[in-house]
Amino acid sequence: MKRKKAYSDAPKGFHFSTAEAAIKKPGRKDLALIYSEVEANISGSFTTNMVKAAPVRIDIRKIKTGRGQAIIMNSGNANACTGRQGVSDANEMAGMVSKGLGIKPSLIYVASTGVIGARMPMERIKPALEELVSGVGDSSFEDVAAAIMTTDTFPKIVRKRIKVGDKIGTIAGICKGAGMICPHMATMLSFILTDIAVEKRTLDKALRTAVKKSFNRLTIDGDMSTNDTVLLMANGILGNPPVTEKDAAYLQFCKVLAELTAELSKMIATDGEGATKFVEIEVRGTRNDHEAERAALAVANSSLVKTAIYGHDANWGRIMAALGYSGVSFREEKVDIFFGKVKIVEKGLASGKDKQAGDVLKEKEVKILIDLHGGKASAKVFTCDLTEDYIRINAEYRT
Repeated sequence: MKRKKAYSDAPKGFHFSTAEAAIKKPGRKDLALIYSEVEANISGSFTTNMVKAAPVRIDIRKIKTGRGQAIIMNSGNANACTGRQGVSDANEMAGMVSKGLGIKPSLIYVASTGVIGARMPMERIKPALEELVSGVGDSSFEDVAAAIMTTDTFPKIVRKRIKVGDKIGTIAGICKGAGMICPHMATMLSFILTDIAVEKRTLDKALRTAVKKSFNRLTIDGDMSTNDTVLLMANGILGNPPVTEKDAAYLQFCKVLAELTAELSKMIATDGEGATKFVEIEVRGTRNDHEAERAALAVANSSLVKTAIYGHDANWGRIMAALGYSGVSFREEKVDIFFGKVKIVEKGLASGKDKQAGDVLKEKEVKILIDLHGGKASAKVFTCDLTEDYIRINAEYRT
């Protein structure tokens, strides 16, 4: 096919397209395509939910090859709990893109997000797929980010530059997610692209490390999706020798990738369904990182903590209760808790600064620091408050 000019702000060699199929309702682009001029190394991370959407099951099989060249995605329908027909529909979507782009179906990955349990409206999707393929190069990465939104209120995109030898490469990522966000995978849809050549096993390790400390430490409502997918493509068009773990560029690549996924995670927490504030919870003083993460997630997932934050109520007792059922061993009389710079709990007891701490909760960004004083490990978790709008959005999701 004739290649159109790629947008200059995207990694080299990647082209984009969007189209409207009116999957859930008309009036917006709900199909998107990412296409690399050449085959790329690809790594992925997927939901650990036992119930997996058809595209996830297909991608898990394909990712074993470590190669990819295109990603077809849609919003409005999750294609989950749709049986054999759902798998057939996802394969048909990949097949149509394969034919239009002239590349092997095995190089095409599929991702879907939206309502669970509804059949894909293939009678509307198939004509739109033809438009999608013919329009490769006419859209931007931002357009793709907008097309995969569901209850998101803004498209989420981050770009970074990396020096590799004497060359400057680009890594860029988008994601969608505002609800049904819970750790132990990657928690939403995210697509990360780079023109830097990276050896496959090195790419896998870099993504695993980045996901562990960003997407896997993000929680909105404690509900894990059936469709969670992160795909990282490295097409090597920059022309550098492939980065390996032994290269000086490896640590820099890992650092920048981790920064990118962390920024995307914060965007999701900021855009949590109905949220009015971004919340960072840090737990220090545990024996290992796992304990710190477990304690932080217990606090972050507590509906009582999240509603108190929304109401500007520095109800630190709810935090203590969450720590107590987290499964992490600690001594109550050693616990310190800070809301911002205000120390509201000292050695397990009230400090008498509830009013000052409540004022901290009026800010758009809130940091809660918990020190258990039982070791040197720590972990940060991103979340948001819980409001009436969360209930409204999810009560009306299918209407």
